[in-house]
Amino acid sequence: MNPLSDRINNLSTSQTLAMAALARELKSQGKDIISLSLGEPDFNTPDFIKEAAKRAIDENYSTYSPVEGYLELKEAICRKFKRDNNLEYKPSQIVVSTGAKQSLYNIAQVMLNDGDEVILPAPYWVSYFEIVKLSGGMPVVVPTSVDTDFKITPEQLEAAITPKTKMMWFSSPCNPSGSVYNREELTALAKVLEKHPHVYVVADEIYEHINFSGTFCSIASIPGMLDRTITVNGVAKAFAMTGWRIGYIGAPEFIAKACTKIQGQVTSGANSIAQRATITAVDADPSVLKYMVDAFHSRRDLVVGLLKDIPGIKINVPEGAFYVFPDVSSFFGKTLKGTFIKDANDFSMYLLGEANVATVTGDAFGNPDCIRFSYATSEELLTEALRRIKEAVTLIEVTA
Repeated sequence: MNPLSDRINNLSTSQTLAMAALARELKSQGKDIISLSLGEPDFNTPDFIKEAAKRAIDENYSTYSPVEGYLELKEAICRKFKRDNNLEYKPSQIVVSTGAKQSLYNIAQVMLNDGDEVILPAPYWVSYFEIVKLSGGMPVVVPTSVDTDFKITPEQLEAAITPKTKMMWFSSPCNPSGSVYNREELTALAKVLEKHPHVYVVADEIYEHINFSGTFCSIASIPGMLDRTITVNGVAKAFAMTGWRIGYIGAPEFIAKACTKIQGQVTSGANSIAQRATITAVDADPSVLKYMVDAFHSRRDLVVGLLKDIPGIKINVPEGAFYVFPDVSSFFGKTLKGTFIKDANDFSMYLLGEANVATVTGDAFGNPDCIRFSYATSEELLTEALRRIKEAVTLIEVTA
C-alpha cells in the first residue's frame, strides 16, 4: 500500500525544476549542457540592496518578523504600488510572504472551495494549475496561440465564465510567453468581468519591470477592478533576488487578513534580513534596473532573430519577461536524425539529447504546441544554443 496522501500522489512535479535538475545532472556527468530552462536572472543582486541586508544584520534583525511582514516594508510596498501602478493600498492590505509562489498558494487556500472554477488563460505559469488543483479548485484552461500573441480575448473570457467560476489567474508580462497586456486589452477584459461580480482576479506582475513595451498597466487600476483583484508581485525577477524569497500581495483587506491567518499556521513571517533589504529595493526608483532590462531587451532581439532563421519554428515577439515561447508543432509527426517527434515533450527531450540544450515543454504551461526558452544568460551562450538547435533540426525526414 502507498502510505502517501492522495493529495501528494495527484500533484505533478514542476517540469521547469525537473528539467533544470536533469540539466544539472547531465552537466555533472561531463556533458556540455546549455540550460535555458530556469527563469532566473543571471545578474547579481544590486550592491545597494546587499548593503541594506548587511545593515540589517548589524542592527540585529534576527528575531521573528510579524506574520504579514514588517510595517515599514508594507508601507514601502504601498508607496511602490502608488508610484508604479497608481494603486492605493493601505498596509493592512499588504501581506509579505516567502516568495510570490507562497503568495499564490495562500490566495488559493483562502479563496477556493472544492469545485470552484479558476480560469487559466494558456499558456500559464507552470505552478498555477497545480496550486489551484491542490486547493480543491477546478482549473478551466482557455487556449491561446502564437497568432494572438498568447492573449485571451474578451469573447473567450465571457465563454469560460460559469456560475461556478471563482477566479481568473494570469500574468503580465507573461511567463512563459513574454506577452504584455496593454490598458486597452485589460479594459476590455474588465468590461466582461463587470457583468460577473462573483469572479475575482489574481494578477501576477512579478515581471512588471522587465518590460520592453514602454508602458505597464495593472488590471487593478482599471475602474471597478481594485476591490476584486489580488495583485501579486515580488523582488525575485527584476531585482535579481530569487534566493531572497520575498513576494507580496496587495488585496482587499478581508483577503489579506485571511492570507495572514493561513501563513501564521504554515511559515509565519518571511526572512527578517531579506525583508529589510526589500524595503530598500522597492523604495528605489525603477530606473536603477535599466542596465538589466536593457540587457534582457538585447538578448530578446538576438534570440528572436536567430529563431526566425530556423525553418519550422514560429514565434511572436515577446514584450516582457525573459522568455520566448516558439510554436514547434511543424516538427510533430516527423523524424529528426532518427528520432521520431510526437509532441513538444519529444521535441524538448530531443534538443537535450541531440543539441545539449535544455528547454521546457509547452505542456507544462498548458500549450502543447510550444516549448519555452529562457534567455536569462549571456549572448554568447544564447548564440551557441541557437546554433546547436538549428543544426539539430535542419535535416528532417518525413515519416510515412
